[in-house]
Amino acid sequence: MGLFDSLLLWTVSVFGPYGNLGLFALAFAESSFFPIPPDVLLIAFALADPQNAFMFAAIATIGSVAGGVFGYFLGKKLGEPLLLKFTSKEKVAHVQKLYDELGFWAVFAAGFSPIPYKVFTIFSGVMKMDLGKFILASVLSRGLRFFAVATVIFFYGAPIREFLNGYFEIITLAISLPIITFVGWKLFDHTKKKHKEKLL
Repeated sequence: MGLFDSLLLWTVSVFGPYGNLGLFALAFAESSFFPIPPDVLLIAFALADPQNAFMFAAIATIGSVAGGVFGYFLGKKLGEPLLLKFTSKEKVAHVQKLYDELGFWAVFAAGFSPIPYKVFTIFSGVMKMDLGKFILASVLSRGLRFFAVATVIFFYGAPIREFLNGYFEIITLAISLPIITFVGWKLFDHTKKKHKEKLL
């Protein structure tokens, strides 16, 4: 049994009986503290009822963004005092300034790719990222991810399950690399500019 089927069976058995509410709950939890992505339940529901695939994608998106906002406020409330136990205010301020510039892309990358989205929802709160930008990045990235899944299943149906089971790890890696590369380039470019400013 592949990774995808293992995740699918466990998640469906726990959250599946609760229907749309279970999908919402899983998406909410995964955005702030739970390890298993809502994609597996979204796929199970969409395969069972392809005509409502886009409705399931919308539920997953709303639940995920709501959970992300919860993680954001959790980080904003509890994260900074904990962070200051391990580092100085000056270093926190430096990272916060950097995150002001790159936070949107970091959240977008995490929301769309296999990078743990929950880490960035909490960290965004710690860094006091603009809430509007955070929500926009979350809606775009989570929406693109879940509606892409729904679109594939709507048009190709059950045969896509075997494809996902065989290539799940490769697909997630292929999706994440361009986004991670872009964010890494933005970070490198920012660091290079700051270094030049110090030399002048």
